[in-house]
Amino acid sequence: MTNASNKSNRRHLVSQVEEELLRYIQDSPVLVGEKIPNEFDLSQKFNAGRSTIREAVKSLASRGVLEVRQGAGTFVLSPSTVEDDPLRLARYTDKLQLALELFDVRLMIEPGIAELAAMNANDDDIAEIVRLCDETEELYLAGYDHVRKDIEFHKKIAHCSRNRVVEELVPLIVSAVFTFANVTHRLLLHETIETHRAITDSIAKHDHTGAKCAMEMHLIYNRQMIMKLMKQEKTY
Repeated sequence: MTNASNKSNRRHLVSQVEEELLRYIQDSPVLVGEKIPNEFDLSQKFNAGRSTIREAVKSLASRGVLEVRQGAGTFVLSPSTVEDDPLRLARYTDKLQLALELFDVRLMIEPGIAELAAMNANDDDIAEIVRLCDETEELYLAGYDHVRKDIEFHKKIAHCSRNRVVEELVPLIVSAVFTFANVTHRLLLHETIETHRAITDSIAKHDHTGAKCAMEMHLIYNRQMIMKLMKQEKTY
């Protein structure tokens, strides 16, 4: 076996152990601030060499999940990777309050983003937004995980604003969609489909006022659901 092949196999093994370790942290769950087992125990658990475990831990540390403290061990910083939680919001324990605050910020900026998208989107952009709207709807109605496709939909709209500062705000939108999905569990199926379609249709027509209003309505429905859940939580 060639050296290049050996390196490729090793990278694959490290990646596999890394994902198994991440699932272990999320499913156990190992809480934020808690220490994970040592290298020897992890090696036994995942049937992998200690050097492989070490590399997997190092990779998860680079992704914001773990923190290695010299002489103390390895601790969980977040159950989510930087990719899934770019603003490191997982450390906030009151998820409903966090979701509410995220929507307050989105209401400040995202209707304006949709307005810019309607003004600046070209034919190719519109075709992509329509495709993402369709695919999100299909996944939602079929009962499959639609969240990542939903995120692609909102990211594409942000991109169509043609504003570089808006592009830097995309992680906020990503975090908000993930947080909302985790606390509502598909409670707004029809409202989401209808408002996504209204946003898409308005952008396709270059109706910037319609796109702004449709996005605002989309976010208001979501915010109202969070308020309802918070009220229910207080009654128990």
